[in-house]
Amino acid sequence: MDRFFGLSEAGTSVRREMLAGLSTFLTMSFIVAVNPMFLQDAGIPFAAGFVATVLATAFGTAIMGLWAKWPVAVAPGMGLNAYFAYGLVLGQQFSWQQALTAVFIASVLFLLFSLSRLRGWLIGAIPASLGAGITTGIGLFLAMIGLQAMGLVVDDPDTLLRLGTVNSPELLLALAGLLVMAALAARGIRGGILITILGLSVIGWGTGLAEFGGIASAPPVASAAFSLDFSMVTSFAFLSVVFVLFFLDFFDTTGTLTGIADIAGKRRADGSIENLDRAVLADTGASVAGSLLGTSSMTTYLESATGIRAGGRTGLTALTVAVLFLLCLFFQPLFASIPAFATAPALVFVAAGFLSPLAKIDWDDIATGVPVMLMAMIMPLTFSIAAGIAIGFLAYVVICALSGRSGELNAGTIVITGFGVLWLATPLLGG
Repeated sequence: MDRFFGLSEAGTSVRREMLAGLSTFLTMSFIVAVNPMFLQDAGIPFAAGFVATVLATAFGTAIMGLWAKWPVAVAPGMGLNAYFAYGLVLGQQFSWQQALTAVFIASVLFLLFSLSRLRGWLIGAIPASLGAGITTGIGLFLAMIGLQAMGLVVDDPDTLLRLGTVNSPELLLALAGLLVMAALAARGIRGGILITILGLSVIGWGTGLAEFGGIASAPPVASAAFSLDFSMVTSFAFLSVVFVLFFLDFFDTTGTLTGIADIAGKRRADGSIENLDRAVLADTGASVAGSLLGTSSMTTYLESATGIRAGGRTGLTALTVAVLFLLCLFFQPLFASIPAFATAPALVFVAAGFLSPLAKIDWDDIATGVPVMLMAMIMPLTFSIAAGIAIGFLAYVVICALSGRSGELNAGTIVITGFGVLWLATPLLGG
């Protein structure tokens, strides 16, 4: 094990790597409760979504540890799962089988793309400000879903949205949970999200606000596995969705891996990143496997930084996380009993972490400030990540062109904008 993972060379030990893996698991294990609920809203039975989430996470994380030998975990992406459920299935009326097919095709294309030199070209083509706008918009999208699930924000025919019934016991518990999550995180307590979710659930079970269905059982059947439906594959609407998923996966994976590389000590003195290609392929391969198993797009988790800060330096950390997720298979009744008011605060809390890129925006530069603002506002208000990307890029290109700054535009930005325009024109084209 020492020779395979290079423990001595990395200055670590088996015990330290396993403890680091436990830290990462506790920090991100909330996904086992949250992701199946997104999939359930899309029409996938909870048990099937639960199995798909666990198996895809264990598979992707194990490949990341054994092949790329990075101390990071891979799981269904927050934001990507929301787009899958509310954007594709509930928004554009795709069946969940057709939506899984879009994830599968986008993941295969990204896998092929990652093997080419085009990946490096497109990375440099995305303006940093627009990347920040995408991240922020996804965060606010998640926050809106969480606030509505909590009951704090509800629909209103006159004002679009309004404050919910604040004396509802479910809402009060959810608000308390959000504050507790933030307080635990501020104190540096690992697993604060999971602790709070379970705590709220216990209160709900004890008071009768939620029904308790048990703790452990034999692993359920993966009934959503291999349920792809290619019937829409030739429509323009489907192809535009594939592009959006491809772009989101590309942006999320590239941004997270390059950010984690510095924390994990994977960046070499010359600026290159050790085993980056393998890490990207492990991440993308996990998305391919996840779509076949029955879950939305996978991505490398920033929560992996928790384990890295705890001393994780090699793939053994990731392998430990994978094994711990596999053990969750035997606790499906427990996770299925968790009520919505216990998981909704986690969405809002996680969303806060998506807003940090706003600090890097030069708000005095209107050419970037307005597109970022449009992205950040349109995604949550329209429940469409694709709409935010399309309109944000289009605004950036038009403002630069009209203000005499067309020289700042590159081919990659123009290509992305072109696809965005086609996506916006989909209803006119009959897609």
